[in-house]
Amino acid sequence: MSDDLHHSPVAFTPKVEVRADDEAETIQGLNEQLRIIQETTAKDYGTAVRGVHAKGHAIVKGTLEVLSGVAPALAQGLFSTPCSYDALLRFSTLPGDILDDSVSVPRGIAVKLFGVAGDRLAGSEDDTTQDFILVNGPAFAAPTPKAFLANLKMLAKTTDSGEGLKKGLSAVLQTVDAALETVGIQSATIQTLGGAPNTHPLGETYYTQVPLRHGDYIAKLSVAPVSPNLTELAGSKVNTSGRPDALREALGEVLIEQDSVWEMRVQLCTDLDKMPVEDSSIVWDENESPYVAVACLTVPAQIGWQHGLSDQQEQAVSFSPWHGLAAHQPLGGVNRARKPTYEMSTQFRSQHNGCPVHELRSLAELPTQGMTID
Repeated sequence: MSDDLHHSPVAFTPKVEVRADDEAETIQGLNEQLRIIQETTAKDYGTAVRGVHAKGHAIVKGTLEVLSGVAPALAQGLFSTPCSYDALLRFSTLPGDILDDSVSVPRGIAVKLFGVAGDRLAGSEDDTTQDFILVNGPAFAAPTPKAFLANLKMLAKTTDSGEGLKKGLSAVLQTVDAALETVGIQSATIQTLGGAPNTHPLGETYYTQVPLRHGDYIAKLSVAPVSPNLTELAGSKVNTSGRPDALREALGEVLIEQDSVWEMRVQLCTDLDKMPVEDSSIVWDENESPYVAVACLTVPAQIGWQHGLSDQQEQAVSFSPWHGLAAHQPLGGVNRARKPTYEMSTQFRSQHNGCPVHELRSLAELPTQGMTID
C-alpha cells in the first residue's frame, strides 16, 4: 500500500447504500421546487436556464492527464491507466437565478471529459463522456435529500425576490459568516443564502462533496489549484462594487494570461462510520485519509467568457454526475436524487428554448459561433 494511504480503503459493495422509505416522495418534491425556480427565471429572462448554478463565469477547454505511478487503490476507473482526455470546464455560482456578483454564494466547477471508454451508468450507455460536479466546500450543505429539499424550498422562495434586497442580505450574511469563522464555525445555510466569502473562484479548491464509487472502492474527489497564477489567489477577495459580472471579469483576466493547472485528487473512504455514504454533510477527515493526486488538469491560456458565444455554449451542454462510467457511480441519497432532478432541469431547458440539449461526443461539437447579445 502506498505511503499516501494511511489505512486500508473500504471495498465498494451495493450494500453501502441504504434508501430512505420516502425517497421517491422527496425526489418528487425536489423536482417540483426546481420546476418552480426554472419557470420563474424563464419568465424573467425570456429563456430557460439551469435550476441551480444558473450563472456561468467561464467556460473553457483543457486536457486531463492521468498520472503514472499511482497506488493501485487510487488507480481505478478512468484513472487506472496513464492517458489523456479532452476536457470542458464550466465555472458557476449556486443559485438558479442570475444575480449581481455582490450576492456572494458558493462557487462550482463542472468538468466534462471526452472519449472515456468503459462500462456505463444507466441512461448514459450511448455516451463517451465523464462528468464531475464540484463545489468549493468539502461537504454538502444537507445530510440527506429530505434536508436538501428544505434548503431548496428556501431558494425557490427567494428566486424572484428583489435583487437589491438580496445584495443587502448578502452583505449582512457575509459579515455574520466571517464572525462565525473567527470562532471556528461554518454555516452552510448562511453561505448558501449569500453569506459565502466573496473569494476568487480560481484560488479555490473544489470537491465532489458527496461520495462516488471509485472502482473497487469509495471516494470523494477534489480539484485543487497548483500553478502559481492560481495558488496566489487563494483567499483573495474580488471587488464586486458596481461590477455585476465581476467574477467573469476576474476569471477572464487570469485565464487569458497563461496556462492554468489543477490537480485532480482522490480521498478514499477508510471507515464507513467516520466517512458515511448516506450523510453528505460529514466532512471526511483528511488525517484519516488524505486527498492524493491522480491526474493533472490543464487549461491553456484562453478567453474565459465571450458574450454571445459562451452563452450559447452553456445552453448547448449539460453536466450530471450520472453522465459517466459505472466505475464512478454516484453514491448516497443526495446523488440518487440528482439523477432525475438533473434530467428534469435539462428537459425543461430543451423544451422551453426549443433546442434539445444533446450529450456532446467531442469538444468539436461545442458551438463556435455565438448569437448577438444586446
